[in-house]
Amino acid sequence: MSWGIELWDQFDNLEKHTQWGIDILEKYIKFVKERTEIELSYAKQLRNLSKKYQPKKNSKEEEEYRYTACKAFLSTLNEMNDYAGQHEVISENMTSQIIVELARYVQELKQERKSHFHDGRKAQQHIETCWKQLESSKRRFERDCKEADRAQQYFEKMDADINVTKADVEKARQQAQTRHQMAEESKADYSSVLQKFNHEQHEYYHTHIPNIFQKIQEMEERRIVRIGESVKTYAELDRQVIPIIGKCLDGIVKAAESIDPKNDSQLVVEAYKSGFEPPGDIEFEDYTQPMKRTVSDNSLSNSRGEGKSELKFGGKSKGKLWPFIKKNKLMSLLTSPHQPPPPPPASASPSAVPNGPQSPKQQKEPLSHRFNEFMTSKPKIHCFRSLKRGLSLKLGATPEDFSNLPPEQRRKKLQQKVDELNKEIQKEMDQRDAITKMKDVYLKNPQMGDPSSLDHKLAEVSQNIEKLRLEAQKFEAWLAEVEGRLPARSDQARRQSGMYETQNAPSVNNCAQDRESSPDGSYTEEQSQESEVKVLATDFDDEFDDEEPLPAIGTCKALYTFEGQNEGTISVVEGETLYVIEEDKGDGWTRIRRNEDEEGYVPTSYVEVYLDKNAKGAKTYI
Repeated sequence: MSWGIELWDQFDNLEKHTQWGIDILEKYIKFVKERTEIELSYAKQLRNLSKKYQPKKNSKEEEEYRYTACKAFLSTLNEMNDYAGQHEVISENMTSQIIVELARYVQELKQERKSHFHDGRKAQQHIETCWKQLESSKRRFERDCKEADRAQQYFEKMDADINVTKADVEKARQQAQTRHQMAEESKADYSSVLQKFNHEQHEYYHTHIPNIFQKIQEMEERRIVRIGESVKTYAELDRQVIPIIGKCLDGIVKAAESIDPKNDSQLVVEAYKSGFEPPGDIEFEDYTQPMKRTVSDNSLSNSRGEGKSELKFGGKSKGKLWPFIKKNKLMSLLTSPHQPPPPPPASASPSAVPNGPQSPKQQKEPLSHRFNEFMTSKPKIHCFRSLKRGLSLKLGATPEDFSNLPPEQRRKKLQQKVDELNKEIQKEMDQRDAITKMKDVYLKNPQMGDPSSLDHKLAEVSQNIEKLRLEAQKFEAWLAEVEGRLPARSDQARRQSGMYETQNAPSVNNCAQDRESSPDGSYTEEQSQESEVKVLATDFDDEFDDEEPLPAIGTCKALYTFEGQNEGTISVVEGETLYVIEEDKGDGWTRIRRNEDEEGYVPTSYVEVYLDKNAKGAKTYI
């Protein structure tokens, strides 16, 4: 099959068809170009989507990605970013391997097509010229033949006419011969032109046009093949990224399989574990006994506390207070020793029973008495310092030792701080080593620099290292205290805190931890000034340990022997003289001190008190 043979007379249709083929090719190029734009747009949207849900640096959201489910989501975002990259690869490859190549080919195709049809038109023009020559020669031959025939007829007429002279007949004969000769020449020329035209026409229809049409056919077939190759390349470029896209999808599946609910649950424990022990059992309180305590003259109004039930932790247990006990429960713990003082012995004889039968448990003193003690006695000033620190926490100033946090969270924060300081120390040490090496180089090669110029920098780095080490030691000490590797308090402080832990710690907690537990486990702060404080009981202990012992406000003499068996009390011997550091607040107990290490409460009826009127906090009796 050949267009030159089959379509020898379809020059114009072939011209239209080949132009249509080029239009189809350009249309395909436009299609691929739009596909690449879609791929780029899709990749951009995927990247923006991935970026939108990426956790922000140094934010709380970034900390949430410790959980395996969040890590899987983050892996999905990263894989989607790589997935978008593969669509960008598709776009780039289609642009370079299809669009650019086909655009170049279209230009070449247009030039080739133009050349072929130019040759075809040139051959057409040539055959048309030959045809015109043939027609001209034919018309001349026809004209000469007619002229020769007319001349012959005129000669014959003249020759037959007897009246015409011989000269006229001869002239007519010569004229006829000339015309016949011209006719012969025209005939010969016509025959020659006709032969030439037939030859040219044969060449045109059997050689030139077939060759030109064959080239056009080959050009068109190459165009079709090129479109097929481009379509194949179009599919192959998609197929090439399928393995990588498959890896992206496999990564997402792997991330999903790595989700560990148990691990996430453990992370929740590590994130929110306070380290406190659950509260102990609450003792039954007997309200059937009459109230025997007296109210102090300088006590506050008992309208809010009197007559209300008060709770306490049972026995001598010295466990830590539960940090989420409600305010009224904490305030109910504002008592001195957890039972009323025993009555004095019947006689002062040493043979008398030192600790007579104790009276039954009675209703505790009104809240106003303990609040008065809280307001007037010096140890309670620590609560106001804790209050001040708690208020500073409320304003955003976090304590350096993270004492505002529960023990477990505090330990984690301190460990994190120690690790950060160690990294900074290592960085400064590396810088110091680099400066030292540079100084050695300068010493060996003075032309490279002055060694003394590095002394200031070396000294500065050494100072930084020393500061960081001191800072690290400070945080390590706090960390060791939290972890129990170092003793947290001195013996004196431990005894003091032991005596006050069940007495004053509730008031401090009331001052520093006035919170309620909300249904979802979070803290709900009450609308009072006390509730604005977030300092834990441990903060009060730390503050209390750092303060001086309470000053003596007088002396006392033991009238009877008292064996302090309850927590917070102290044993005295009859006739012993001791220092008074806190007078009776109406609960029947007086706080005394034997020496710097021994202090506690004794029944007021067991001692004779001599207050120093000039001492701070002493009452004046008229």
